[in-house]
Amino acid sequence: MQLTDSLGRTINYLRLSVTDRCNMRCSYCMPAEGVARKCHDDVLRYEELHLIAETAVGLGIEKIRITGGEPLVRAGIVEFLSRLSNIDGLRHLALTTNGLLLDKMAADLYEAGVQRLNVSLDSLKSETFAAITRGGDLDRVLAGLDAAEKAGFPPPKINMVVMRGVNDGEILDFAELTRSRGNSVRFIEYMPVIKEEGWQRYCISGEEILERIAARHTLEHVCKGAFAGPSRDFRIQGARGTLGIITAVSGHFCGECNRIRVTSTGQAKGCLFSDETTDLAPHLRPPNPTALAEVMKRIVAGKPQGHHITNNGYEHRNFTMAQIGG
Repeated sequence: MQLTDSLGRTINYLRLSVTDRCNMRCSYCMPAEGVARKCHDDVLRYEELHLIAETAVGLGIEKIRITGGEPLVRAGIVEFLSRLSNIDGLRHLALTTNGLLLDKMAADLYEAGVQRLNVSLDSLKSETFAAITRGGDLDRVLAGLDAAEKAGFPPPKINMVVMRGVNDGEILDFAELTRSRGNSVRFIEYMPVIKEEGWQRYCISGEEILERIAARHTLEHVCKGAFAGPSRDFRIQGARGTLGIITAVSGHFCGECNRIRVTSTGQAKGCLFSDETTDLAPHLRPPNPTALAEVMKRIVAGKPQGHHITNNGYEHRNFTMAQIGG
């Protein structure tokens, strides 16, 4: 079965959040004081999250990415991932993490059937990293990257949110990781998810990022794989890893979007920046797989053409990435 929206886009990718909690407080993700925690009963149980995943795969979803908050802080996550990996028809199971717990959990994640890890990492300098994350320990994240490869994972993908005047001086250092470590690095334009006055001052366009790298290295285009995300991908000649540019603000990629999202409380969205949500909880408590499938098909059918963020502003309601799942 294939899921297709009203614009003819094939939807084969589900981002499924298992928690809104996080052990970091990244400045572009949430306010310094954090966000109000959801009540325990509001967060979906693993059985309910599994039903969503199983139903989605039955409709045509082939890739599931587990997100948070920070998914590794939720108790029982490894056993849940093991169950997900055994869903008939699921072709790719991935997980996004900030890496703080990865050094201790990488081997278990690999044994559970996770096929790919993405690690959010915005600086290779301890002080800058601690400032962005409001206290994060860079050494633990780097140890986690090493542990992942030792466990058997391919070099984790690294996601870097580029912010002018904060970490943009490290663009070439991150590009070098594609040669020295073999990681794939994705440079992500700063997005105004939290309402901050003058957010444009942090924005560096994907084209500028690419120009900075191309001034130092010869780049070649790379064809994206079957389960690729929204980045434009390149390779420094001779590098094992690739680099990608994600231009959510300066160059919308909505025409190629292949995903839907479900939050840890069961709110389904066809677009990260859409204010339209559908509550799946009524079809999970008690479980009604038939109704759930119909609702998910309607979410895909109603997926918006695109978002309206530009450097001049945006229209969506304020939210944090931890609440939505990235």
